[in-house]
Amino acid sequence: MLTTTAQILAIAAILANGAVYGTDISAAVILRSVNKHLDDAAVTISAGWGHFYGDKRMPPFGAGGVITAVLATVFAVLAGSIGAAVAAGVAVLALVTWLGFYVVVAKPVNNVQKAAAQSGVIPANARALQDRWDSILPYRVALQGIALAGLGIAIALI
Repeated sequence: MLTTTAQILAIAAILANGAVYGTDISAAVILRSVNKHLDDAAVTISAGWGHFYGDKRMPPFGAGGVITAVLATVFAVLAGSIGAAVAAGVAVLALVTWLGFYVVVAKPVNNVQKAAAQSGVIPANARALQDRWDSILPYRVALQGIALAGLGIAIALI
């Protein structure tokens, strides 16, 4: 029973974090290139409205992914599956680190861009803001990838 619960929780964590990973991959692979062709106002308004909706709609995926990854780790420990617990624990560590990047770097930029999109007033440092946001994408993608791999390994080891 404990092993099945741990597996189900890890699968739920993969599904939730997969949405975040896909969003980050899309930003890294597509949006960064698109933004290079847009002027500062277009980038800021597009990103601002994107963050407006993303900041409203993505938290259930992010929080749900972290919570289910933590619970998968706990249930793997309770089931006596130490290897799976370590793998899921690595996933949790990667997700917490991802959250740190988000809170410290991305969220402040999101807030400025959302305000700019809503007011129509483009900040003088618009491109620098977008560049700062873009600068952490490789880390965000890598951390989500590590989390997904850790959770997949946990499922295999449970």
